[in-house]
Amino acid sequence: MAARAGVSTATVSNALNGTGRLAESTRQRVLTAARELGYAPASTARALARGGTGVLGLTMTTYGDLPVPYTEIPYYAGLTLGAMAAAHERGYLLLAMPSSMSPWMWLNTPMDGVIHVAPRADDPVRAILRDRGIPMISEGRPPDPHPCDAWVDADHEAGLCLLLDHLTERGARRIGLSLPLHDDAYPHLIERAYRSWCDEHRVPALMEEYATLPDYFTAEQDAVSRLLDRDPGPDAVIGVYSDSGHNILAAARHHGLRVPRDLLVACVSDDPDYASTTPPVTTLSLRPDRVGAEAVDLLIAVINACGGVDRRRLVEPVLLPRRSTRRAVPGKNGTP
Repeated sequence: MAARAGVSTATVSNALNGTGRLAESTRQRVLTAARELGYAPASTARALARGGTGVLGLTMTTYGDLPVPYTEIPYYAGLTLGAMAAAHERGYLLLAMPSSMSPWMWLNTPMDGVIHVAPRADDPVRAILRDRGIPMISEGRPPDPHPCDAWVDADHEAGLCLLLDHLTERGARRIGLSLPLHDDAYPHLIERAYRSWCDEHRVPALMEEYATLPDYFTAEQDAVSRLLDRDPGPDAVIGVYSDSGHNILAAARHHGLRVPRDLLVACVSDDPDYASTTPPVTTLSLRPDRVGAEAVDLLIAVINACGGVDRRRLVEPVLLPRRSTRRAVPGKNGTP
């Protein structure tokens, strides 16, 4: 590998193990040489000789190499537990792969197949897995879809419409949306569904975008503040990340607005803590446990080259109405 990449053996070791201070171009040259030479450690070779490892992988690289505590995020925790339970029922071990893994680990960890969570437009992990020829399905739709892709996702479009319809039934007429900027498919699906719903109902699309890094909490609160500063402002605001409800409540307090009397608040989240906020916040659950179970089922079908299998699956979200959207709706006589 050193000869093929034109580097020293020490550089090869550093590149494969993610150590040392190397230029990214040098690291990629070594990884390319390793793939071209079909290099695999002894453990991988033994697994291949048996015809399988009994191991499924689940990636956690939504935010690249940042040390994101995925197990503390309710959606990812539910997804992992749901996938793990389904894998165990089918006789497989599931490995939840940390975001901090070196390229060498991605290149050589023995696995029969991988559930790639929230693939991004610029996604080196996805490219490495494809180069290895490992069966792979996506949790979430790929941003650059290919006819052969297999994926499981929540039905974000149907879920957002369910949430928008609920707010309309509770009297909202100007519904704002805080939208994250990220290079996976999720924000784009949400934006498209929101604009389509607004066009269909002939209401204004009130949307503010915010950067997810380095501090999405402050960035989203600022985005919601921009929404609330509009004239006329929204009478309801939706957020689409796990902590969005907390961020919207904070922005509403800053503007002296009472929820739900002055502003209805809802978010897409699987965080059970919203049942005890002040006020409790209406949420849309994406049912991550169900998504995880479906992902394992689809991956095993792909591994076994099963025919007649639905390779693109949608899981229906569930609306959990709470006090934050229970504004009294006036009756015909003008009283609540």
